[in-house]
Amino acid sequence: SSDIQSTFISAAVASATAISTAAAVGNNAALTLTASPYVTDAARKITITCAGDDDAISFNIVGLDQLGNAATENLAGTDGGVSTSVGYWTSITSITAVGDPAGNVSAGTSNSVAAPIFGGRLRLQGLYAVNTGTAGTITFRETSPTGRVRMQFATVGSATSSEYPDIPDDGILFKDGGYVDYSPVNMSSITLFYA
Repeated sequence: SSDIQSTFISAAVASATAISTAAAVGNNAALTLTASPYVTDAARKITITCAGDDDAISFNIVGLDQLGNAATENLAGTDGGVSTSVGYWTSITSITAVGDPAGNVSAGTSNSVAAPIFGGRLRLQGLYAVNTGTAGTITFRETSPTGRVRMQFATVGSATSSEYPDIPDDGILFKDGGYVDYSPVNMSSITLFYA
């Protein structure tokens, strides 16, 4: 019998208003979330878009990180631009302005996704990837979304084409969990096989 496991990973492309639609936000007030809590489709960085000059204020994000642990992050505002979180989020409980936003503010999801393969020791044995129309690089990391790179895989820009690349017989070892770091712009979905 085989001890091979599998996991399927797929995420939607970014949306600047998925978490909170563009609206005026009061001094030290919370953004109105589209769902409470807002649950992402995969662990991903989030964005805050400021229509006004908000580079002197910040936004406090509260929710769950890529492992499902309680997390907070204070994200600086911008002058008519987009700020992207450092952390990866699976759930957003609240986003609160720290200061008085000058214009409309929205919150959304970025194209930076870090999907867990498995939380413990594993050997990646194979993968099956479905491409999008844009080529890119998929990165496999050990321990965390910012951990050591164990492998990279280049997708091809051919929508709905699939690839099943060779991985060495013994697989690729991830000593303390593994993550796939990718953009949904470059890959529609991936099935990973590990032991």
